[in-house]
Amino acid sequence: MTVSSESKNSLTKVAPLEAVLFDIDGTLCDSDPLHYYAFREMLKEIGFNGGVPITEEFFIETVAGKHNDDIAKALFPDDLQRGLKFVDDKEAMFRKLAKEQLKPLNGLDKVREWIESRGLKRAAVTNAPRANAELMISLLGLSDFFQAVIIGGECEHAKPHPDPYLKGLEALKASKDHSFVFEDSVSGIKAGVAAGMPVVGLATRNPEDLLMEAKPAFLIKDYADTKLWEALEELDKAGTKKV
Repeated sequence: MTVSSESKNSLTKVAPLEAVLFDIDGTLCDSDPLHYYAFREMLKEIGFNGGVPITEEFFIETVAGKHNDDIAKALFPDDLQRGLKFVDDKEAMFRKLAKEQLKPLNGLDKVREWIESRGLKRAAVTNAPRANAELMISLLGLSDFFQAVIIGGECEHAKPHPDPYLKGLEALKASKDHSFVFEDSVSGIKAGVAAGMPVVGLATRNPEDLLMEAKPAFLIKDYADTKLWEALEELDKAGTKKV
């Protein structure tokens, strides 16, 4: 399958490329199944939804890509403090699972090498708590790769607001006109687009039709997808043209 000219142009407009910004959960690694498992088991344990396990559809709609404060409000609308304690406990369970099971998304090493060989700036921008973010980055061997790690909860607004991505650009001293984003969730794609950058969407777990509604430049299955490499090749060519 070839990438459309529209998709190519949506990246070539940032030439010459200066920076690449990544989400973490579902973007660097397929971590959603671990989050889903932790939420499902812990909610079942406390009798949420009458003890009926939550579905993947419920997880995608209520949890995936969202900030923990918003998840706590959605799950425990009448007792926010209980909700905040619950999501903290759930994150501890996730970190335990991640240490045992976390794996990089297919092709991540290849795109890492592409970025490093061109001397591009790079940041991780996530709604995950800092403890989760730093653990995942470490487990994936990317601690020396990222020059900045931006946490949504440490910004004025988390994703889907553009603040975390704008803060990422500021930390890198990079221009939105010469940067693009990798994201896997609706809220993350919306945040990147609102920050003025093209977003390459990863259809890791979330439904493609929902992701497309957030207006990514195009979707890829993972970093080995030929659509991505055709687009990056076009971007390389555009960046070497003399003005």
